Amino acid sequence: MALDIVIMAAGKGTRMKSSLPKVLHKLAGRSLLQHVLDTAVGLGADRIVTITGHGAEQVEAAVQAAHLQFVRQMPQLGTGHAAQQAVPALHAEGTTLILNGDVPLITAHTARALIEACGGKKLALLTIELADPTGYGRIVRQGDAVRAIVEHKDATPEQRQICEIYTGMMAVPTVALKRWLSQLKNDNVQGEYYLTDIVAMAVADGTPVVAAQPKGEAEVLGVNSPLQLADLERRHQHALAERFMEDGVRLADPARFDVRGELRCGIDVEIDINCIFEGQVHLGHGVRIGASCVIRNAQIADNVVIHPFTHIDGDTQGVKVGAGSMIGPFARLRPGAELAEEVHIGNFVEVKNSTLAKGAKANHLAYLGDATVGERVNYGAGSITANYDGANKHRTVIGNDVHVGSNSVLIAPVTLGDGATIGGGSTISKNVAAGDLAVARGKQMAISGWARPVKKR
Repeated sequence: MALDIVIMAAGKGTRMKSSLPKVLHKLAGRSLLQHVLDTAVGLGADRIVTITGHGAEQVEAAVQAAHLQFVRQMPQLGTGHAAQQAVPALHAEGTTLILNGDVPLITAHTARALIEACGGKKLALLTIELADPTGYGRIVRQGDAVRAIVEHKDATPEQRQICEIYTGMMAVPTVALKRWLSQLKNDNVQGEYYLTDIVAMAVADGTPVVAAQPKGEAEVLGVNSPLQLADLERRHQHALAERFMEDGVRLADPARFDVRGELRCGIDVEIDINCIFEGQVHLGHGVRIGASCVIRNAQIADNVVIHPFTHIDGDTQGVKVGAGSMIGPFARLRPGAELAEEVHIGNFVEVKNSTLAKGAKANHLAYLGDATVGERVNYGAGSITANYDGANKHRTVIGNDVHVGSNSVLIAPVTLGDGATIGGGSTISKNVAAGDLAVARGKQMAISGWARPVKKR
């Protein structure tokens, strides 16, 4: 039986007070709509039909998913009108699951329960009881049977006392959905076509109307304002923090922890406050992360210590840090940085598109760009690889056991042989043979009796 998923994503989101379409605002590093699409893909949908309207071109360009197609709702005349636009894209029969692009935390577990409740024969609604149901459509029952959904703005004072609300998500037999959508009318206060009116049609047809409930409130909360977005972000992050702690990760403060992608942790991982993890991050066993670190697209091996205020950004190339290494504080690893075991990168050191072999050290105030660094190299404070000539990047190769003195400039392309020593303050523009000492700096002079200039009065 075919499963079609329809995602409502046409609204403007006026209360967001933003030029960005509402469904493209981000939660945990992904757009609201992308969260829903990822869940839809996990359900094994045959077709995912996303209804766009406001900012349609921007929305359609920003998201992706398997079996995804778009239809547009122009103008926006209500939820029923939106669903009508999807009808030509649906299979002839099967089940249609309707989700909302601004309700990002719906889980596959809850969505499957809704599909199963439908069973291809019933109208299944996702409902929940809220302490404050203001703004939501109310579930009107006769005994245990669902008889109707009444929108908040059309509800009577008595109906507004009902706490069970419709979440905007339902599973419907596709054949029946098409028939009911064709019968919708807009004789209501707003002059809109309400998708919720199909409940009364189902009752009139004798189609059973059933309800399913989510495990938690956060699954069904929509985003209509920056305040709601921030609230949902914190709910989501707290849930993630609890999950990590249940798996053994030690978080100094779960309220100050953000995952904006996928984070995988080994055993005995410790994470201090205000750390942010973006993209794909893997922390090995025994990793310790200091306060206020930002780590994006990186693989951190076992027993690595990352001191506070370190910024690791692998972008599309990634960053790799070998076992037993020590990074920071205030270090920066950029795309293409690959560190072997027991490498030390200290404060205010930047590494980009470079490999450092086992035991190499750059402990202070240094830059390594487009470099290949051998084992046990000591790279002095204030030293840099001058890798860019204004048009092209060039590589610096540093052999094993090389000592680079402080405040040196290595002008690429250049090779330092194994065991070479570079005198402090040198500018090296030619290759240095293995074991040689290279010094390239101006001769020191001393002028006796010299007086500093004085300010004219």
